[in-house]
Amino acid sequence: MRKILKFTPYTLILLSFISIILLGAILLMLPISNLNGTYHSFLEALFTATSAACVTGLVVNDIHTTYTIFGRFVILALIQLGGLGVLTFSSMLILLISQKMGYYTKKIVSEDLNYEIVTEIPTYLKKVSLVVFGIEFIGAILLFLQYIREYSFQKAAYYSVFHSISAFCNAGFSLYKTSLEKYDNNVWVNLVISSLIILGGIGFAAILDMYNVKKGIRRRINISTRIAVVFSIFLIIIGTIIIFLVEFNNKNSIGELNFFAKFLASFFQSVSTRTAGFNTIALDSLKTPTIILFVFLMFIGASPGSTGGGVKTTTIGVIIIGVWCAINGRDNIEYNKRTITWKTFNRACAVLLISVLYVIVALFFITLFDPDKSFLSLMFELVSAFGTVGLSMGITADLSVYSKIIIIITMFIGRIGPLTIMYTISRRKIKVGNYKYPTETVLIG
Repeated sequence: MRKILKFTPYTLILLSFISIILLGAILLMLPISNLNGTYHSFLEALFTATSAACVTGLVVNDIHTTYTIFGRFVILALIQLGGLGVLTFSSMLILLISQKMGYYTKKIVSEDLNYEIVTEIPTYLKKVSLVVFGIEFIGAILLFLQYIREYSFQKAAYYSVFHSISAFCNAGFSLYKTSLEKYDNNVWVNLVISSLIILGGIGFAAILDMYNVKKGIRRRINISTRIAVVFSIFLIIIGTIIIFLVEFNNKNSIGELNFFAKFLASFFQSVSTRTAGFNTIALDSLKTPTIILFVFLMFIGASPGSTGGGVKTTTIGVIIIGVWCAINGRDNIEYNKRTITWKTFNRACAVLLISVLYVIVALFFITLFDPDKSFLSLMFELVSAFGTVGLSMGITADLSVYSKIIIIITMFIGRIGPLTIMYTISRRKIKVGNYKYPTETVLIG
């Protein structure tokens, strides 16, 4: 027991995800999980389990035609555990049963949820559980109103719960072979799914922060929530406009839809592309500028403390704000009458740099292993995995074994976060004495 306590929170977060992924892969290998009644390939099971636990959505096999009800339940459980965080979900159960939580557990959960105030973790966990399961329940009810028109009560309920959890957790898994393309002109499904995606991607802390302000518990939303919300809205609007304009006359995507349906499809894809992975238009028919936009949106991803991946909206937001302040000759980083520390800016730069370097190195190797695939489609696949998005141009199943392994690792890193990986493998040096080295100027530009 003492040895376990020596693990850092970052190490335990990694181990928890690895454990649940391996368990999920073993379960998906079993004949009970597969419609053909035989054992599944370990690599394919591992790929699917990683994709589900890391709420990505990339698959090498069609979910509907490969897995049984049991297999799909395993996938859904992995999505829920992965979206919340395995340790966070376990802590919820501990809190529900014992009503007590030790400091070490609080510290682990605070890192898992990216919530700084350790002493407030038990209360925060209760609120998070209400938010998550409450929104998923409401989403399932709203989707049920559509599905009951198409299926039996049991199947409608099943489809509603599956897609509600998948959407809120930003997983992108669908029980349809072509994702949600059949609903490209259905306003109800588009708005419900996109709302779930936005709420799941904005982050638990941001949702609770806005709720506290509305109830008068807090006077104003904090700077992190403001940046996350502002940049999320900005990216959704920009993405919608660009997709709408570039694909307007593309008959293979939205060109043959009416004006409103074109706008609806553009809006949905802009929302989903950042982290969710659902699609209502055929991705292999998109124009090159749209694909490049998708890569950019997927790389940014969702907001911190959410179910999504990527470098996060606040990371890009802080860097943009910091650069803007530097251009204007300010000594401090200021936004909305608040000062952002240089430590935060440095951390944001570290996340961006590590992420870019990783994507470049990983892209080098998958282009080496799959030279027959186009560079754009491989980059799209890799960034989709890193942002835990799950959109694909249809090459996932055809990738080589080595490329699939790289995609598995990329999905894992994208969900856990580059800094968490770095903190786990690095050893922080203890400062000795209170001193500072002489300052020198480095030429920039």
